Amino acid sequence: MGRKNDYLEHLAEVPLFRACSRKDLQTLAKHAEDMNVRSGQTLIKEGAVGAQEFFVIVNGKANVTRNGKKVASLGPGDYFGELALLDRAPRNATVTAASDMEVVVLAQRDFATVLNDVPGISHKILAGMARRLRENDSKRVQ
Repeated sequence: MGRKNDYLEHLAEVPLFRACSRKDLQTLAKHAEDMNVRSGQTLIKEGAVGAQEFFVIVNGKANVTRNGKKVASLGPGDYFGELALLDRAPRNATVTAASDMEVVVLAQRDFATVLNDVPGISHKILAGMARRLRENDSKRVQ
């Protein structure tokens, strides 16, 4: 479990999980997996449906593209795919490793298991989602 505890710091930085207690984060971390990714490997593909996973970058860098255009660069502490935990909609971007990477991966099925086993987390996740929506809404108004 030592390595899983390392994931807590990364998960705690994700807005979706900010309302979660340390115990909640430990429960999520138990279901997360560490994965090494080679440079050039595509982690998620725009428009893809199927494997629904959420990623947090521990080490390395990734590029995000939409419609073939680079829209962002990600590095340690950044995350992507969190909406896939809640919705099985097609991916809205492609994320490709720009270097060798280490990521923490949480699959939608494992996330659903946590929500079923610990229903109180659902309320905290909803609070995190509401916060994210509010932040995005305020950015559009400004």
